[in-house]
Amino acid sequence: MKKQFYKHCPSKVDQMSRSMRRIQLLVVGYGQEICTPKAYDIAYQVGKEVAAHDAVLLTGGLGGVMEAAAKGVKEAGGISVGVIPYEDFSHANPYSDVVIATGIGFARNYITAYSADAVIVVGGGVGTLIEMSIAYQKKKPIITLLGSGGIADEYAGKSLDERKLTTVIGEDSPRKAVKRALLEVGHIRSS
Repeated sequence: MKKQFYKHCPSKVDQMSRSMRRIQLLVVGYGQEICTPKAYDIAYQVGKEVAAHDAVLLTGGLGGVMEAAAKGVKEAGGISVGVIPYEDFSHANPYSDVVIATGIGFARNYITAYSADAVIVVGGGVGTLIEMSIAYQKKKPIITLLGSGGIADEYAGKSLDERKLTTVIGEDSPRKAVKRALLEVGHIRSS
């Protein structure tokens, strides 16, 4: 009944859908094999901030930045969802509360990016850039942590291509990055 009532008002449906669920923030960045201690610590702090703002953390569910953010959320009493590329749950980091075992390899990056309201980037390489590109094509806010290295530092303040669908926003602290993500999706107001 609701769907039929709002079928001519898609923006109303989107507003209702967003107000009836928690904001979902995707944290992407270095995998376990190249994650620096600095990036791990930054991602951990991002996770704590996500929990403090009652948002849901989305990650790719593996190690490195994904694990650190999930650990921060878990220790702060929040919820984390890990969307892993494998069929077997055992590949997920131990801090993911919910594990989505896709079995579709890194095509799972589409699931993570499409399911996020905004993306927060900590360091990262080509896999991170792929997730950012998917979010960019959907015009989702992308916030990077300045000083975390890799893709996060390289793309801050830039658009990913000449279409300029959105500009990657750089922030210098986990607190500012999470607040900016929430501001960009209209979850909080600027002060």
